[in-house]
Amino acid sequence: MSETFTRDPNASEISVETLIIGAGFSGICMGIKLREAGMNSFLIIEKSADIGGTWWDNRYPGCACDIPSHLYSFSFEPSTEWTRMYPGQREIHAYLKGVVERHELAPNIRLNTRFCEAVWDEGTGEWLATTLDGLRIRARVLVSGMGALHVPRYPEIKGIERFKGPAFHSANWNHSVRLEGKNVAVVGTGASAIQFVPQIAPRVGKLHLFQRTPPWIVPRLDFAFSEKWKRRFRNIPPTRWALRQFIFWRQEFRVLGFLGNETIRKKAEEIAHRHRERQVEDPKIRGALTPNYQLGCKRVLVSDDYYPTLNRSNVELVTDAIAEVREQSIVTENGIERPIDVLIYGTGFRATEPLIGCRVVGRGGVEIHEAWGKRMSAYLGVTVNGFPNFFMMLGPNTGLGHNSVVLMIEAQVRYAMNCLKLMKRRNQRVIEVRAESQARFVEEIYRRMGGTVWQSGGCKSWYQDPTTGELTTIWPGSVVAYLRRTRSVAPSDYELTS
Repeated sequence: MSETFTRDPNASEISVETLIIGAGFSGICMGIKLREAGMNSFLIIEKSADIGGTWWDNRYPGCACDIPSHLYSFSFEPSTEWTRMYPGQREIHAYLKGVVERHELAPNIRLNTRFCEAVWDEGTGEWLATTLDGLRIRARVLVSGMGALHVPRYPEIKGIERFKGPAFHSANWNHSVRLEGKNVAVVGTGASAIQFVPQIAPRVGKLHLFQRTPPWIVPRLDFAFSEKWKRRFRNIPPTRWALRQFIFWRQEFRVLGFLGNETIRKKAEEIAHRHRERQVEDPKIRGALTPNYQLGCKRVLVSDDYYPTLNRSNVELVTDAIAEVREQSIVTENGIERPIDVLIYGTGFRATEPLIGCRVVGRGGVEIHEAWGKRMSAYLGVTVNGFPNFFMMLGPNTGLGHNSVVLMIEAQVRYAMNCLKLMKRRNQRVIEVRAESQARFVEEIYRRMGGTVWQSGGCKSWYQDPTTGELTTIWPGSVVAYLRRTRSVAPSDYELTS
């Protein structure tokens, strides 16, 4: 195959060395590192109309990151122009657009191209991928940069399909629906909901917020960066580096509470309790907002305006379970019927189902979901036995509950690049993780989960597989530990063939 990729929009079949699925942080990072290594024959396909991944798909009011901007960015592409400590969706998307432009990735990106299937051809040692629009792509290496937070999860509620008014998920926000003066129901109180509820509450007539389990919420402590500080970041680079290091170690310290240090965890819980006491006026509502599980068991949220929104006279917190949805109302199990004009779901994503809606078929015609069976797994969250030359970004057991996931992405891309370089040094065309290496890693994950707040914290969360209850998404350790594990590739973990 050629060492460069020339885009032909009219071609029905394309051949490249590397096919990358998804143009979010993962896909963009992989493309940059391939380019830096002189491996220019790659194509990034993206299902949406623009790059950005979750930061293009999620455009609900108030959408922002809960990790500080100077850490939620590539280490090799720092920005001196962040306007706030916690960046909003538009600013993150603009950052990624700038990164793509500076690294001249646009010619290697094909938008509005939804990945459907990839089949390993054992005869040629290539992947044959197909897209929804009929494009066929031959690639020696396949990289999934789809992540886990892109397929919305809808609640299983009786009559949900009967509702006649506008209904949409926060990830597919319908900006054409006017909320002014309407009776709006919000189902879910997760990370997205606590951001958009304060934004829409002043506009609606009545907001009914249906809460199943109260989240732990700590202060956000957001602030704008002055022009003076931006000049310092531009003119004195060590100041920017020092801020990033401070944020990193502050975030990294928090994982100790999740891993079993009760002193640290209880201190964080005290902060969250004081935050709720200061901001919620009604003692009854405060009680309903108090979690009965350990902090960290579910995702810890950050907000300074969510709790005050619940003091508004037009906002009702509903903790009774929903019995059914009717054509123009919602009925709770205590028999109360509330008239509803608009229904909004803030119910998160299908995080425990990677590669959902598509097929990846490896050696012997085995589809990856069949290979996983009851528990998805990957060695270091990156490579899967039976699927040669296939790399996952943000795969099983690499999610974080305490620090920037961009750090994990960079580590995984570096690891995948080291695998490709190992193949090149040994003049081999195929690399595949050994079954015993993957099995040992899964056993290690099982052992390390014991004693963590995710295992024994007393809650159900999206970290867990809803069927088995196993923790298949979260990394049971620090970022530093993962960086060490992925620093280099052990050839003994892999089988290389020509």
